[in-house]
Amino acid sequence: MTLRARFLHRYLLCALTGLSLAACAESQLALHMAKQIKRATAEQPSANAGVYKVGKPYEIKGVWYYPREDAQYDRTGIASWYGQKFHGRRTANGEIYDMNALTAAHKTLPMPVRVRVTNLGNGRSMVLRVNDRGPFINGRIIDVSRRAAQLLGFQKRGTAKVRVTVLDQGGAQRIAKRVATPVEQKNALPALPRGDVTTQTLAPPPGTKSVQATKPGNAAPVRIANAGPIGAAGQGAVQVTQQPVGPSSIFIQAGAFSQAENANKLRARLAYIGPSSIINVFIKGQEMFRVRMGPISSVEAADNVLQQILSNGINARIIVE
Repeated sequence: MTLRARFLHRYLLCALTGLSLAACAESQLALHMAKQIKRATAEQPSANAGVYKVGKPYEIKGVWYYPREDAQYDRTGIASWYGQKFHGRRTANGEIYDMNALTAAHKTLPMPVRVRVTNLGNGRSMVLRVNDRGPFINGRIIDVSRRAAQLLGFQKRGTAKVRVTVLDQGGAQRIAKRVATPVEQKNALPALPRGDVTTQTLAPPPGTKSVQATKPGNAAPVRIANAGPIGAAGQGAVQVTQQPVGPSSIFIQAGAFSQAENANKLRARLAYIGPSSIINVFIKGQEMFRVRMGPISSVEAADNVLQQILSNGINARIIVE
């Protein structure tokens, strides 16, 4: 091979090597950029799709909260609502808060989870979707959206005596396949006779349109045509039911003990705040002694008494019965 040919051969090898390295570098750069975009997308959830989250224990204003799944959650207390100040912000599970949607905030329940909230003052009840944390105010068990407060009938008042009951079992929700029913089984038993059904049309909340309820039962449902969906858009209208409710009172439960002696000691500590009583109940066969103050005339008065009890290191809470 001549000197000229050797020179050309080496030049071509160098050129090909350079092109190969450049192509490799571009491929690595493209791969790196793809990974960065994928990571950024994963870290920024969409506005309409939050994640299922229980969460770790956390501290707010010196108070520790311990989130957990609780399929048996069923409590009474005072509800409040939140609106314009938080509208458009991220919720605790990554969704966008919409004060016109039917959602709620809770201190410890998993997110999202469905709860039934019943206004014990007027009997209105509806299902809300917990997707945020709060309210971080002593004596409040749930914070509902502005729209939910309107439909439950306490937006103007600001607070309400409520019952909150969890409807979901927690964890990932799965839909089982529908099992076909054999014809023989369908025809095995005759249909039960139906008696006369009495229905009553209830007036909807101000500013809403309604249609007559069709479900029989103790609670005549009021169907709110423009209430909006519970979850993602397009899931249909929401149903608000209303049923008769008896008078309810506000109490503060300062403690519950398995021994009456401990209940009497706590009652003595509370004497300077006001009179209290000990109520014995049986829970799963175990006798418990509850120390309570009340009935208390208003939410404001209950807040004041609760603050005095908490300032003494007693873990009390407001209940409604």
